[in-house]
Amino acid sequence: MPRISKQTLSRRTWDALNEAFPDSACSLDFDEPYRLAIRGILSAQCTDVRVNITASELFAEFDDPDKLDGADIKRIEEIIRPCGLYKAKANSIKIFITRFTHEWGYEIPHDTDELMKVPGIGRKIANLIVGEVYSIPAIVVDTHCKRVMKRIGITASDNPVNVERDMMKVFKEDEWIAIGHLAVDLGREYCTARAPKCDSCPLNSFCLRRI
Repeated sequence: MPRISKQTLSRRTWDALNEAFPDSACSLDFDEPYRLAIRGILSAQCTDVRVNITASELFAEFDDPDKLDGADIKRIEEIIRPCGLYKAKANSIKIFITRFTHEWGYEIPHDTDELMKVPGIGRKIANLIVGEVYSIPAIVVDTHCKRVMKRIGITASDNPVNVERDMMKVFKEDEWIAIGHLAVDLGREYCTARAPKCDSCPLNSFCLRRI
């Protein structure tokens, strides 16, 4: 099979993923913007399922941002321990919630650079926040997305920033938020790191790994 252009590849990818995962969405619970940001902080090296469970326990005890701002960091560490890296994450949560309540006026910034000043919020989570909260076009490149896009042939890079840049070149701006979620769905269901289910994958007719 002859190689196809990345633009054509992106169109086929977009169509196939939307057909396979018509209800694709962010897998982190989203009730309030500041809580989504905290879930994002908790998500580092942790499954979204565990994050959602742990965050629900955190917000049950500290049910508004002021209570969380006044919380003892040791108590936060105790609650979020199941998410791993709990000391660093608790510190990031305290820094974030202090800025949210005292500097940002209880509003999440639109600016990813401002968000990334908070320890624990890198480009991936900053893009997630502005995309989900404000519908600002941004691509979330996690390990699933990076793996999927390299195998398909959209990118040749393992660097998330380069992967994001390569995706932005071939996917339409109004697709950027959704494509990240769709790639995650494919990565979890079919394009797993080990033993990917290539024979049943909805992209197997044009994926670079297969041709």
